[in-house]
Amino acid sequence: MTIHTLYQHGTLGVLMAGALEGTAPIKEILKYGDYGIGTLEGGDGEMMIQDGVAYHISAEDETVKVLTGDELTPYANVIQFQVDTSFECKIETEETLYQKIRQTMMSENLFSVVKISGHFKSMHGRVMPKQDPPYRKLIESARQQPEYTCHDIEGTIIAFYTPEFYHGVGSAGFHPHFLSADHSFLAHVLHFETGRIQVEIQNCQAFHQMLPSTDSFLNKKIDFDHIREDIEEAE
Repeated sequence: MTIHTLYQHGTLGVLMAGALEGTAPIKEILKYGDYGIGTLEGGDGEMMIQDGVAYHISAEDETVKVLTGDELTPYANVIQFQVDTSFECKIETEETLYQKIRQTMMSENLFSVVKISGHFKSMHGRVMPKQDPPYRKLIESARQQPEYTCHDIEGTIIAFYTPEFYHGVGSAGFHPHFLSADHSFLAHVLHFETGRIQVEIQNCQAFHQMLPSTDSFLNKKIDFDHIREDIEEAE
């Protein structure tokens, strides 16, 4: 059996606590895979990696751009995507679809990566506003985030699944980002309803966690009070 490895830079708990300094260039993240999600320095917007290309949208200009690779990220997930199992379906709410995905995954105690491609009857997402130093807890940005809803849109969701016992390292359950097929819309997914779609699942038995080695991170005093609640509210 092939062992798939999910690579993660930083942790969601540290990000939520306000450690928003960029600590790795995107070009370094791309060495570890061709599909992924994340954000940029300052919690600036949403990032999604598809077919080895890193796309980004900012709440400031709401335009999807291709990153150069020199931009810095405090937090990102990436994997060399290889399909273990797949299925097709249509007209699903997110609740029923996620239930089917959980039943199809090897185990809810493993990390998984899910690619959902096709037609979406509705897509409701958000874009995190950028903070400037001195950085505050990310929940303060999340409470001011602009939200968007699109209807009858083609595109792809990349969702990283984190087991419950790793909550804080990531967000327990599914952490999904969406990129439209025409690359005009990118967002962290809040709610959706599908038309006809294809679901592809990769099970990850190995997890590569990279923590920053910058002085700002090594010397930072991190306040973890209410981090679990903040993650659940923001995600």
